[in-house]
Amino acid sequence: MVEILFLVLPETLLLDLAGPAEAFRLANQQLAARGRPAAFALRFVSAQPEAATSVGLQLAGLEPLPATLPPGAWVLLPGRPGLKDTLPTLQRNGWLGARHWLTTVVAPALAAPPPGQPPHRLLTVCVGTLLAADAGLLGRRQVTTHHEHLEALAALAPQAQVCANRVFVVDGPVWSSAGITAGIDLALHCIGDACGDAVAAAVAETMVVFQRRGADDPQRSPLLGGRNHLHPAVHRVQNAVCEHPGHDWDVPALAAVAHVTPRHLARLFKDHAGVSPREYVERIRGGLAEQAIARGLPTAQAVELAGFGTDRQWRRARARRRGQA
Repeated sequence: MVEILFLVLPETLLLDLAGPAEAFRLANQQLAARGRPAAFALRFVSAQPEAATSVGLQLAGLEPLPATLPPGAWVLLPGRPGLKDTLPTLQRNGWLGARHWLTTVVAPALAAPPPGQPPHRLLTVCVGTLLAADAGLLGRRQVTTHHEHLEALAALAPQAQVCANRVFVVDGPVWSSAGITAGIDLALHCIGDACGDAVAAAVAETMVVFQRRGADDPQRSPLLGGRNHLHPAVHRVQNAVCEHPGHDWDVPALAAVAHVTPRHLARLFKDHAGVSPREYVERIRGGLAEQAIARGLPTAQAVELAGFGTDRQWRRARARRRGQA
């Protein structure tokens, strides 16, 4: 289980905090429904036991900043309304105390986790990236933040490669996002990385953010295609195919999952996913096979894991997809 430490400062943007937190909570819920153990434990830490958020809601019962990080912990830095640049304000809103903790505790853990332990990860949302920069955690990495703060980020981290017009950027243990709803995109990407894209897609469906955004859209997982709709029957079929791509998914089997007739299922898929049920199954299997090959698996093994009976079936399906493209 990954412990995620949300660093709470006074005036923390509530959506930057609650959006990713809900995504991780829903991931645990989806895992439980699949008979799998929870993957994430959420902790909320601060230099003080209470803090008012950006909308005035008071958060209480916050944990003190730990002296060491749990093995493989992720530290998430939410944003806040702008970067205050006067020393009295910084002292008052907890920025300096947070920066000291990040420099003395988080930075060494990111640089060199203890032997035999999983690596730590730093997640930043909006101005949280600026706090990480001020603490010296970014180095020469590629990072991003809200478009209004790109120049400030470049000034705070002159050696970093600041990426504009990006929803989120992943560079080693530092995962930064543009802010507000982009924090949810970043959390979904983390969930997909840790638990699989099928779980992440189910979380996105629950949160009504079916069109998950990626760091680079052309490299989005095939499991995300055709999900920008609200039809529950089509989503049931898509979830089933993504979780069990090797099943014998003929049209009657797919229609049984949707609880509709095969003819009606074909109409639903065309209207809501833009493809036929058969084309959707081939896309999922083909995308999974290509991902497995890119990870270094032999073609025969990758094709079998993706649900194709033979290499020949995979090559024919690939040719059909390329012809349609």
